[in-house]
Amino acid sequence: MLFRASAKTVAVMALDRSLFLHLTDQFAHMHGYRPGTSEVRSWERSLPVLAAVLNDAGLGDVEVMLEYALPLNSKRADVVLAGVHPATGEPSYVVVELKQWSQALPHEDDLSLCHVEAYTHPVLNPIEQVRRYCDYLVNFNGAVAEHAERVSGVAFLHNATEFGVTGLREIERDGRGLLFTGERRGAFLDHLRSRLSDEHPGAKAADELLAGATVPSKQLMSVAAEEVRERQQFVLLDEQQVAYRMVLNAVEKAKHADGKEVVIVTGGPGTGKSVIALQLLGELYRRGVPALHATGSQSFTKTMRKVAGSRKREVQDLFKYFNSFMTAEKNSLGALICDEAHRIRETSANRYTRAEHRTGRAQIDELIDAAYVPVFFLDEHQVVRPGEMGTVADIKAAAAKRGIPCHVVPLDSQFRCGGSDAYLRWVVRLLGLEPGGPVIWEPDDRMQLLVADSPQEMEAFLDARRARGYGARMSAGYCWRWSPEPKPGEPLPPDVVIGDWARPWNLRGDRSVSGAPPAALWATDPAGFGQVGCVYTAQGFEYDWSGVIIGPDLLWRGDRWVTDRTASKDPVFKKSTPDSDVDRLIRNTYKVLLTRGMVGTIVYSTDRETREKLRELTGGRLDRQPSTV
Repeated sequence: MLFRASAKTVAVMALDRSLFLHLTDQFAHMHGYRPGTSEVRSWERSLPVLAAVLNDAGLGDVEVMLEYALPLNSKRADVVLAGVHPATGEPSYVVVELKQWSQALPHEDDLSLCHVEAYTHPVLNPIEQVRRYCDYLVNFNGAVAEHAERVSGVAFLHNATEFGVTGLREIERDGRGLLFTGERRGAFLDHLRSRLSDEHPGAKAADELLAGATVPSKQLMSVAAEEVRERQQFVLLDEQQVAYRMVLNAVEKAKHADGKEVVIVTGGPGTGKSVIALQLLGELYRRGVPALHATGSQSFTKTMRKVAGSRKREVQDLFKYFNSFMTAEKNSLGALICDEAHRIRETSANRYTRAEHRTGRAQIDELIDAAYVPVFFLDEHQVVRPGEMGTVADIKAAAAKRGIPCHVVPLDSQFRCGGSDAYLRWVVRLLGLEPGGPVIWEPDDRMQLLVADSPQEMEAFLDARRARGYGARMSAGYCWRWSPEPKPGEPLPPDVVIGDWARPWNLRGDRSVSGAPPAALWATDPAGFGQVGCVYTAQGFEYDWSGVIIGPDLLWRGDRWVTDRTASKDPVFKKSTPDSDVDRLIRNTYKVLLTRGMVGTIVYSTDRETREKLRELTGGRLDRQPSTV
């Protein structure tokens, strides 16, 4: 939340323009960069109008929370109004989505989407947008989790005429999503008075909402079974819902027109790619559309099979690998959902491939050919192996070669790392994956970042978090030899050795050994704590607390990072792999490891100079951090 005050105060500050200076300063402090011109302009044009409406309605004592951050998510509701319900006397909240649009047309095939002249692609109908914000707030804020009736939502298009947006209203179904224009200002005042009392201030209700415990995020793996078999478990917001609807619309269009369409959904760690992928699979499955989920990750696919298909073999069979489609009949599927598509390889053939199937055909071509609508979810910064080539450019080129339309949907909002955009930006700047160099971490209220002086200190800290009910894992760069799998009953070899501290890598195989879970379940089975995970078992997963060991393959020297390929024990790096590729892949590896945590990350480097740099960037050692962490 950027600012909170009574409606009276907001109106006065908007009049003397101090409100917008305050919002700009707060935004820069919280996010590490200044807001864009369009965002500032929207504040200047919309907030005074809303403040005037509230005061004209006699609701000057209602509490106004601007740019309210949704829990465990980087999305922000424009405004949340807090007050007392005039009939029940209970706290009452109105989520307000402000739009400057003068007109908007509903999408011809899907009323939850609409077209606005300023955008080249469909956007979410603001009624659907604010309804989903309300649902999400109820799902993730303990103050209203058992009181859904306290939350309502409105879209206020103050520049629009009734004629210009009348088609959007066809999806109005409940109090969670209503639309008002400037022409219906009187109706808007009446509606606000029906939800908020003019006799009681809203400060206490706002306190209660802000103090509401964050309901833990529903971990993707633990609900996948219900997600696929029964019903939706996650609320998709904004561009997530646009991506979801775009794919479903493409499938419907392909079914009726016998045509093909490629959809690419891009986004960084935690933007919800796998959540959308699972919702799509579940919806298509329920509709009877032949569809499959495919990844290049053995751990991810096996976990999906275990939790989503624990009771139904046919559900397990929905989860495949990218190399499963070498002999697939062309367009045999309605949709193929390719998750973690940055792991697509040049070809599906390997040393076990039968000679007649060694055609040299590109894996991208196989995946596109297999379905009427192939969907690719990817993050180009998560390429960690030589030969991985799932990029937007590669997929668009493969589609263009066949004359197939290709649509790209970017995801921006952050769900992993506590929904902290600032943390994700800090990581990519730290590792030089974006220009500008490392910056000092400014703690926010979403993600915690600590530096340990030793692996013992890191492990003890994480163990203490586990004692409080949090999940935790330790992972490391691939800088230690990985011994062969031990026989059942034998102890795991302690391969990761740092001074007098030694722990085993996670298992490689499909069976449990000496109490440790199989490789595919390391990230989700509580018994995974105690083994050190590598990037290939951590990628695609998340846990509350992440401990990351930066090995000698990435060192800070002077004013820059230096990668040492000789320190890497990763067998995928061959002598022929160029130094520039090794450098990029090692940095990408640590980006993956540093973005697994939902609550916090504690990092340790085996190199003294690197530890000093990390301390400088994060504010010091673990023992200087608040004990409440």
